[in-house]
Amino acid sequence: MTYRRSTLALAVLSLLAEVDHQQQPGMHPYKMQRLMKDRGKGEVVNVGQRASLYRTIDRLHRKALIEIRESSREHNRPERTLYALTDEGRTVWRDWMLDALAAPTREYPEFLAAMAFVPLLEPGEVAEQLEKRQANLATELARLDTQIAASGEWGRLFTLEMECMRATTAAELDWVESVIADLRSGRITWTKEWLAAMAAAHDRQGTPAR
Repeated sequence: MTYRRSTLALAVLSLLAEVDHQQQPGMHPYKMQRLMKDRGKGEVVNVGQRASLYRTIDRLHRKALIEIRESSREHNRPERTLYALTDEGRTVWRDWMLDALAAPTREYPEFLAAMAFVPLLEPGEVAEQLEKRQANLATELARLDTQIAASGEWGRLFTLEMECMRATTAAELDWVESVIADLRSGRITWTKEWLAAMAAAHDRQGTPAR
């Protein structure tokens, strides 16, 4: 059977694998969300919407990757359900972890999609928006530096994902700055007339080999 992987599903299985390793009976959804937030995992996993967490848990339960260990209700409070990994869940969690670490996946970020169509805008307009992105990336880089420094007492093991985020943010900032420089200097530029001529040449010759 194939299972649809998501970062939130991986996080849920990982937390249950953690309590499994500690030989604890399981974990409630509320505690899963609280732990991910307290540990700063909201930087890499979208845990802000509790409804998304419950939908993910329900899907994992229907796929028999997790099971209900017990349910309890205190007074007028909502029912609390304790979840744990199944044997299949342990296997799938390990497979997901190893594959996620080893195999880069093709993602389709909105920013790259927008970059693919920048010729539809004016060069100066593109440069202006990228300068705004440059400022936002610089702010994000400073925030990540602060977060990493604040977590230093726990050792590098617990900031690896933050380090990776910082590295990719720094690399994107360098690239954005290079594109801005080329746009402002005119090394990258275009006009409607030039684009029309390029489109006409493409139609006559077909797609050039890459």
